[in-house]
Amino acid sequence: MNIKRAVMVTGGAGFIGSNFIHTYLEENSNDIIVNLDKLTYAGNPENLYHLINNPRHVFVKGDIGDRGTVSQILREHRPWAIINFAAESHVDRSISAPDDFIHTNMVGTFNLLQQVRAYWEKLSSGEQSNFRFLHVSTDEVYGSLEYDDPAFSETTAYSPNSPYSASKAASDHIVRAYHHTYGLPTLTTNCSNNYGPYQFPEKLIPMVIHNALNGRPIPVYGDGANIRDWLYVVDHCKAIIQALQKGIPGEVYNIGGNSEKTNLEVVNTICTILDGIRPLTGNMHYHDLIKFVKDRPGHDRRYAIDASKIRKVIGWMPEETFESGIQKP
Repeated sequence: MNIKRAVMVTGGAGFIGSNFIHTYLEENSNDIIVNLDKLTYAGNPENLYHLINNPRHVFVKGDIGDRGTVSQILREHRPWAIINFAAESHVDRSISAPDDFIHTNMVGTFNLLQQVRAYWEKLSSGEQSNFRFLHVSTDEVYGSLEYDDPAFSETTAYSPNSPYSASKAASDHIVRAYHHTYGLPTLTTNCSNNYGPYQFPEKLIPMVIHNALNGRPIPVYGDGANIRDWLYVVDHCKAIIQALQKGIPGEVYNIGGNSEKTNLEVVNTICTILDGIRPLTGNMHYHDLIKFVKDRPGHDRRYAIDASKIRKVIGWMPEETFESGIQKP
């Protein structure tokens, strides 16, 4: 008889977290997911609608910073792994209102780690060695690249340039400290820009689609030449699952889509696709809606991920190119 094990996911009603839950449950027939989410503006229960009656998905509304709630989940479900997606993640919001980013990304991660450490220290030696805490982070902690700079690797020095990336960098350091100081078996993954199902509409790709289909201007910051490496979200989720299973505690793994595009290239690609599947009337094209706007403060010029470590050590590679992933429903 197979014994069901529990995996605790924080922020599982958000974009990447909900995709992870769907992917994990499809690929792992025994484990159950205990999903802790505060349901802020970016956490949408509709992302998990198909799991409402699934006994392998247990939803708990709560904050990672609430030590009582976290402790209760750990005592009741005894997870063998925790994947921490819970974070404030939009750069523009961090510029206008940084408080929530400091509270959730730094203090929240610290409070979560405190409870996880207390739980882990009471496990048997075998359970301790099998336990994993995987912290999901971003390539933005590394700062900005020039066009001819080598891509970010796991040894690139941190140089965050926004309140968001600074708060994530701080959380990465806290996770690292809990491994090196207390022996907690942690893993950290730093991913490039994700896209795909359930993404919150303030992000670039869903914003472009929404504005275009509603005939509204499509704003592009500055000259549109800022470069990002684009990663299909399901590829990201599969990388996390493999890192959880094969990763070495204390290590960092960069996850990228090997698809560097300027923002303007991304916008033009979407406009071209929409011209083909839902053309505008008359002689109008979706490209006509593009409007260049004032650049945001501290806008990093280029991000690029060197994902050779996770490929060599764990065997993961993205299945989708940007051209194939952007066409998926």
